[in-house]
Amino acid sequence: MRVLVSIGPPIEPTVTAPGPRPKWLRAPAPAGENYWELKELIGRLRLHTVCESAACPNVGECWNQRTATFMILGNVCTRRCGFCAVEKGSPLPVDYDEPERVAEAVEAMGLRFAVITSVNRDDRKDGGAELFALTIRAIRERVPGCGVEVLIPDFQGSRPAVEIVMEALPDVLNHNTETVPRLYRQVRMGARYERSLDVLAYAKRIAPACPTKSGLMLGLGETQDEVLHVMRDLRAHGVDILTLGQYLRPSPRHLPVARFVPPEEFGEYRQAGKDIGFAHVESGPLVRSSYHASHAVK
Repeated sequence: MRVLVSIGPPIEPTVTAPGPRPKWLRAPAPAGENYWELKELIGRLRLHTVCESAACPNVGECWNQRTATFMILGNVCTRRCGFCAVEKGSPLPVDYDEPERVAEAVEAMGLRFAVITSVNRDDRKDGGAELFALTIRAIRERVPGCGVEVLIPDFQGSRPAVEIVMEALPDVLNHNTETVPRLYRQVRMGARYERSLDVLAYAKRIAPACPTKSGLMLGLGETQDEVLHVMRDLRAHGVDILTLGQYLRPSPRHLPVARFVPPEEFGEYRQAGKDIGFAHVESGPLVRSSYHASHAVK
């Protein structure tokens, strides 16, 4: 495997921000005819998107290209991860009409590839897997030929829940490891690194033809060796597609940024990922889980 040479010494976690956001992390403000059209459509259909709920910096770019990541199972998460802007608290009742409304939005947007994610629903035995399956099927029925990627939670490690999703035949199964094992307690409260690897491996085992995908946020205090270790672990567990992006602090209540990772370093990680054997690597400061999602399966 190619050795990274331009990243420099390991970066230890810090508790203070590394200064003003650099120019390579400045995204244009959301605007444009398509943006406002999609905003109206999503509001009218009473849907949620991770683009808005998680304060994604690419919302303007993606919505103007008529792409969005739909977030099902409500807008309130049962976990309190230190990086995430989604509201935390008591979950909303499951809305079984939601899959049809998502499919209606996919049709109205003219999508040929849709991405579906959710909040964590640890209050439910299946973690919300049933609604993922219903949403996949609703999109396929309403928009034949539309590809569907699902970005699932860990379902608390429930293999039957993974089976429910995979039986609906998604085109891509995504589950993010998010960070390196050492930082899990601060970053992913309620999650376990080994559990996430098992979810990805089990999905690949029961549906070998379905590409699996995972992603990492950088800039939380991880070291180069730790990132490479996770990348190797993901490939060893059958993951085909990798995303790497910069963590950005949603508010002062969230974890601080330890470091702004420069674009050239993301380029080094992209090449390392290819050398390790990933079929596709999306790596850059503003990359997020569903950024250019359809490109990875063409």
